[in-house]
Amino acid sequence: MQTLMMSSLALLSLAMLLPLPSKPGTTLLPLKLAFFTSLPPTLTFMASGLKSTTTNFVWLNSQLPIKISFTFDEYSLVFLTVALYVSWAILEFTNWYMPPSKNIRLFTKYLMTFLVSMLLLTTANNLFQLFIGWEGVGIMSFLLISWWFSRPNANTAALQAIIYNRFGDMGLLLTLLWLATNLNTWEIPQILSHKTTPTLPLLGLVLAATGKSAQFSLHPWLPAAMEGPTPVSALLHSSTMVIAGIFLLIRLNPLLQTNTTANTICLCLGAMTTIFTALCALTQSDIKKIIAFSTSSQLGLMMTAIGLNQPDLAFFHLLTHAFFKAMLFLCSGSIIHNLEDEQDIRNMGGIQKAMPITAACLTLGGLALIGTPFLAGFYSKDMIIESLNTSTTNAWALSTTLTATALTAAYTLRIIFYVQMGTPRFPTTSFPTEKNPAQINPLIRLALGSLVSGLLYHTTLLPTTTQTMTMPPLTKLAALLVTTLGLLTALELANKTMRLTTSPNKFHIFTSNLGFFNLLMHRKASNYTLQTAQTSALQLIDNLWYEKLGPMLISTTSIKATNTLSNLHKGVIKSYLAVFSSILLLIPIFTNSSI
Repeated sequence: MQTLMMSSLALLSLAMLLPLPSKPGTTLLPLKLAFFTSLPPTLTFMASGLKSTTTNFVWLNSQLPIKISFTFDEYSLVFLTVALYVSWAILEFTNWYMPPSKNIRLFTKYLMTFLVSMLLLTTANNLFQLFIGWEGVGIMSFLLISWWFSRPNANTAALQAIIYNRFGDMGLLLTLLWLATNLNTWEIPQILSHKTTPTLPLLGLVLAATGKSAQFSLHPWLPAAMEGPTPVSALLHSSTMVIAGIFLLIRLNPLLQTNTTANTICLCLGAMTTIFTALCALTQSDIKKIIAFSTSSQLGLMMTAIGLNQPDLAFFHLLTHAFFKAMLFLCSGSIIHNLEDEQDIRNMGGIQKAMPITAACLTLGGLALIGTPFLAGFYSKDMIIESLNTSTTNAWALSTTLTATALTAAYTLRIIFYVQMGTPRFPTTSFPTEKNPAQINPLIRLALGSLVSGLLYHTTLLPTTTQTMTMPPLTKLAALLVTTLGLLTALELANKTMRLTTSPNKFHIFTSNLGFFNLLMHRKASNYTLQTAQTSALQLIDNLWYEKLGPMLISTTSIKATNTLSNLHKGVIKSYLAVFSSILLLIPIFTNSSI
């Protein structure tokens, strides 16, 4: 079984290194083989609950030995198959979406390198190997977001992604330094064997996850990353990059379980991220940015589950989220590409008649996102909210999460209402079609995953024994009731918006400007820092060169010299004799030194 998993990773690496053939369809062959090769060991490990570790060789043999070691357990194996399945659909969609050019080969290699870096992170058995995959996804996200480098916004978005993630990397480096100094090991099993860990290294892990998974305060780079091509957005939000921070906390969760401070920070941070990004998504008009904010909101829900000491629920939602989020992005890419790069939902409408499959998949993905019963998102999202209901940890987190659940239903229905319903509001010259199989087949496969993945992973990953329901039916149905309320409210708001003629209110201005977070952090803070530094530097230069070392120094020195010389010429014979005697004593000294 280990051989099959290593063969799956080797196929991806080989496809990444070798030159790709000219025919677009053949580029999918290594990814297909890797997916089907990973299925038997995944099913075997899930059925028997096995765990395997493979160490190939010692990379660096020193006081802190570093090994090339892979671990195959429930987390890495299940994520591996999901990532390969989703990436297969995204890569096939790329062959239709990207314009035919010689750079499509390089773009495909970048996508596969992105995937391999994430798989290296998830299968790593030590933190040094994990850090290589961690930095790999960061570098590839920079290259892929700035793929259309002639666009200034794309370059700015790529810089935002890399800069915000630097803050998170500082937390991970701090934790690595503490582990090397105090535990003298980076091997994950040895680290997890220590039951008590101080708060400082755990806060470093939380900071790392905050930057990589776009939690509140380090979130602006995620909606800005929508400047990249749509396949990049789909892979970035479903199977790579933003999942890395959550997966890090899931992998090292035994360290967090006994630390109340770290759990509380994760809980409050996740709840704040969920509500804030849901509010921002409510008033956006760019279809990709709305879906991006929904990703950040769902990542906040996963962080909330980690704060509740429920890493399995966070991992469960991570898996189901990958299917319908990738499908939502590919549906938006299909619509944008057919409408000649139109991304404003207010300029769409009537898509269900021209693109029925895309419209159906968009609706299915939206219903899975809001937690409609028996779809993928229902099983994982509902269980997290039930855990909040039965927990006495923080009532504020429960109220904000329920509010965000209603807002999720609101902005999802808003997408469906504007994009599919009503009459077409786009030019007739860009009439959309669905003729290419590479456009439709990936959506159908992801729709199938959105239908069955929730029930499949619910019966295999989680305990199958039915627990006795100890909560009232109203509490049990809280998530569904709140979702229904959000749908009804959103429908009424959507009807009023079509007839709205007054100016936006303060709440609309606040949310459409992303809570003025970007304005304060990217404009006001940087301008204040620049002005303060410039003023301080100019004042320092004026005070130093113009006064202390410039004319003021010369004036003060000349005045003191003049006063000293004038004091000597007072006609007092004692002063003259003292100077004369001093000169007579100094003459032999200087004469001997010259000799």
